[in-house]
Amino acid sequence: MPIAISVYCNYGCPMDEKERKEALHDKHKKILFRVMGRISVYYAILAALVAIMLTIFPGMIDQLPLGGVGDIAYYGSSNITDLEDAFLSADDEELEDIITQTTRARLERGPAWLRGALSLLYAMVSTLLLMLPVSWVYRSIHADSLYDHSIDPTTLVLPAVVAGIVTVVQHSLALAFSLAGIVAGVRFRRALSDTFDTLFILSSIGVGISAGIKSLEIAVILTVFFNYAAILVCAYGDGLESQHVLQRKIRRKRAKANRALENQTKSERVDPMSGL
Repeated sequence: MPIAISVYCNYGCPMDEKERKEALHDKHKKILFRVMGRISVYYAILAALVAIMLTIFPGMIDQLPLGGVGDIAYYGSSNITDLEDAFLSADDEELEDIITQTTRARLERGPAWLRGALSLLYAMVSTLLLMLPVSWVYRSIHADSLYDHSIDPTTLVLPAVVAGIVTVVQHSLALAFSLAGIVAGVRFRRALSDTFDTLFILSSIGVGISAGIKSLEIAVILTVFFNYAAILVCAYGDGLESQHVLQRKIRRKRAKANRALENQTKSERVDPMSGL
């Protein structure tokens, strides 16, 4: 049986165009809501595991990449000024006590390079865990459409790479300009088959930047909101462009199959002895 005829029969020959679209939309909506329940369970399990880990290892909270935006926003604020005033007004004994306590605390935390490496490792692992549900949402949205399969693994790995790059360049303006020059020299481009796919790339970059500046809480809020918003928009929307493209291809194949059947029927009526 030709491909066009099989596609036509799979969607049901008695159905008209409107009924077929409604049936496909209902089927796609069920897939999306099933994925919504799946990611809800995933978030609940992940939150429980994090709570258990922090209960067993309470000191781990200080090593997680959290609160980085606050550090950047309040850099050079009145808190720094108050600390400078305290140093200026203290006598020699108080300054010695402050230096001793600071040195002791720094030694207890370990080498600075080790703390930075662990923080980056936690950030990269966290981005992978946060982007897994985004990958599920992407595949469910494109369950009945043509899409670029390379975007799925890209959204998983890209945030970790961005987090590492941001960690390297965030304290050096020279490195930031060097990175911009390198990217401009590479000039890699990729045309996306659907404009909605751009949101997945942007969300991956946002998660990577948030993790890179040690603000993992922003990455959590971003991914959770993005996943549920994408599912609801696609479930109650008019569909993606890639879905409409696939439906047009199916209609063309069905029309071609119908013309082939009509031509075959006409030829059999004109020459009923042709089969002998």
